[in-house]
Amino acid sequence: MTFRSRRWVRPEDLNAHGTLFGGSLLRWIDEEAAIYAIIQLGNPRAVTKYISEIDFVSSAQQGDLIEMGLRAIAFGRTSLTMRAEVRNMITRDRILAIEKIVFVGLDDHGHPVPHGYTDITYERDRLPHHRVPMRQAHQSTAD
Repeated sequence: MTFRSRRWVRPEDLNAHGTLFGGSLLRWIDEEAAIYAIIQLGNPRAVTKYISEIDFVSSAQQGDLIEMGLRAIAFGRTSLTMRAEVRNMITRDRILAIEKIVFVGLDDHGHPVPHGYTDITYERDRLPHHRVPMRQAHQSTAD
């Protein structure tokens, strides 16, 4: 499964050259990767352990719509390894590629904790019995 997120490049995201600031893009990727890792590992204490070489292929301009894609490529005992790619949604030009981003799940004391997963799971499959349809939830509180 590929996790995708989209952003609109705004004036506050630009560097002195008028293009997307690389630091902003990396912050967005790290945040999206954290969300994906937390969901996949089932642990809200998943943290960034490693980010490999970052390949900035092209830039984005103000007003561009970009899409960040993350794909899980390996599960370790306590970790999840992903690959990231960012593209311009209109031109489909690649903006950035990262071969490896590793997240580790931690326990309450900050130590790596085994997660027990070996394959991607989907949120809808993980908590099917805990969801109450909105209509039913609304009716329960209205009574």
